Amino acid sequence: MSEQKVVKPYNNDASSKKEEVAEMFNNISKRYDFLNHFLSLGIDKIWRKKAIRVLGEVKPKKILDIATETGDFAIASLKLNPEQVVGVDISQGMLNVGKVKMKKKGYDHIVSMQIGDSEDLPFDSNHFDGLTVGFGVRNYQNLEKGLADMLRVLKPEGKAVILEFSKPKKFPIKQLFGFYSRFMIPFFGKFISKDKRAYEYLPESVAAFPEGQDFINIMKKVGYKDIKSQLVSGGIATIYSGIK
Repeated sequence: MSEQKVVKPYNNDASSKKEEVAEMFNNISKRYDFLNHFLSLGIDKIWRKKAIRVLGEVKPKKILDIATETGDFAIASLKLNPEQVVGVDISQGMLNVGKVKMKKKGYDHIVSMQIGDSEDLPFDSNHFDGLTVGFGVRNYQNLEKGLADMLRVLKPEGKAVILEFSKPKKFPIKQLFGFYSRFMIPFFGKFISKDKRAYEYLPESVAAFPEGQDFINIMKKVGYKDIKSQLVSGGIATIYSGIK
């Protein structure tokens, strides 16, 4: 596997990727939910439902949602009737929006939202039965370190489910998605969020991400077992899962 190219939202030499990702999500937090569903044409909801079905195979009672953003994946996991769901994110702006959402929907008694670094999670080892990450691992500063810390907080036989963008390989999805991600997403993202770089960074980060077998190899390297992957929507995204 070739060395992963480091792509940052603002390409500031004085700041780390982690700092820039937090800044970016703080900047777009107020418009994020609208943009997320608008730019994905609502398909992201279907992807999360499929990912939650994969997680449901281990019947988790304590679930951790990493890079939770405003908590959509955490909410989707409630279909599994867990006792506790914790959403953790590096962006306080996203968490603030998420907390309001949970209270409004009446989920705040079971879903808690807290600040946290995916590479140094503020939880004991062997604590969660299952965890999810939705479109977050490509934003990790150190992918191996983040995946390893996710594994640490899982209980033995616990499952991690990771939903991430990938690059379609077949005609015409490859060409359509290439055009959409290169031109349409940055245009509408800039217009609505007022942050030009945030939605230019999205396709750049997808292009640089070690998807497919390369990502599976990294999961194996840090210790995941029984790793599986499933393409969705013609390869626009992939659901990865692994057991501790």
